[in-house]
Amino acid sequence: MYPTYQSNNADFILHNGDCMQIIEQLPDNSIDAIFADPPYFLSNGGISVQSGKQVCVDKGDWDKGGTPEHIYQFNKQWISLCRSKLKDNGSIWISGTHHNIFVVQRCLQELGYKILNVITWQKSDPPPNLSCKYFNFSTELVIWARKHEKKTHKFNYDTMKLLNGGSQMTDVWRIPAVGVWEKTCGKHPTQKTLRLLYRIILASTNEGDTILDPFAGSSTTGIAANLLGRKFIGIEQDKDFFELSCRRRELLNNPEEAQKLLKKMRETPDEIMVLVNHARPKDYDLMLEKGMCYLRAGDSKGSLLVQKGFERLGYVLLHTNGDNPQMFPLTKKGFQIWTAESLQELGFSAEHAPYYAVLRFDSTQSISFDPTVNLHQRAYTNVAKIRPLSDFVNIG
Repeated sequence: MYPTYQSNNADFILHNGDCMQIIEQLPDNSIDAIFADPPYFLSNGGISVQSGKQVCVDKGDWDKGGTPEHIYQFNKQWISLCRSKLKDNGSIWISGTHHNIFVVQRCLQELGYKILNVITWQKSDPPPNLSCKYFNFSTELVIWARKHEKKTHKFNYDTMKLLNGGSQMTDVWRIPAVGVWEKTCGKHPTQKTLRLLYRIILASTNEGDTILDPFAGSSTTGIAANLLGRKFIGIEQDKDFFELSCRRRELLNNPEEAQKLLKKMRETPDEIMVLVNHARPKDYDLMLEKGMCYLRAGDSKGSLLVQKGFERLGYVLLHTNGDNPQMFPLTKKGFQIWTAESLQELGFSAEHAPYYAVLRFDSTQSISFDPTVNLHQRAYTNVAKIRPLSDFVNIG
């Protein structure tokens, strides 16, 4: 029998043992989604950079490469075992690089999976390439496949669209590599960031679903799953990493720590922003009618300064002194400069500056939100603010 850790409410179960043996013992058709980060077989004595220091890339015996046939058989075995455990509408995500991802693709197709997407994870902060003999490695690939060729799968399309400012999300995701804030309990050499798993889990599962990770490592999948109200089953053969995972899960028993992690997990360099704009009562209805709002431009008192995040505006939140708040998606990125006279011709009371920045929005698509910011504060009634979408919409 192998050691097992279980959280107090049984939403996190982690087995310390061989994944092939343990997967076989799981009930068939019991798993809603699988995320797997199998060995890339890269431990060949090479060098890389971590925290500004030159380090060896060797990660352990489990990552040392064999023959191409060995790598193929290894991947085909575990992917085959996983398929019977997935529910009929379940899906699997497998990460890799060019070193292993094409073998994974072949195995998935041979075993009857339907490949849906190949996500390119573009790291916004990759380490440098010390050899200077080829382009810097700044991406990893994540294959997303469903169990059956023709049976449907779960995809929370509207949630992904909301995260992307009202537009369809593409298969290129710009997300930082794992941060220092994710390593407070210890380090794993191939640890994935919570921000990647956040998006994967939101895209393909619902609250209460069960997610399996057969190569759990430091259990990033399990931490993200629990923070988002999902159940987790993990398998990790290394005793040290098993214990690291347990320490990470124990942190979630502290509500304050869990909330901090959830907030950090939602942040990305490309997070969509919201323009919070106070409108005079007499202008509020007209803005809704015209689908446009305006802000003082230039150096006049009360003007909105162009600041970091302006280029990522996706929504506008209108209110009148904190009352009647409504959020709408922008129909066009960026803004136009209008004269006060042009706005006055439409009936607006633009009288405090000669020029205004005008943004267009779709007033027929009101976005549900739960504001965590008090819009009655003078900071929001005095001048427009740019805030992250996660301040207002609790996605996950």
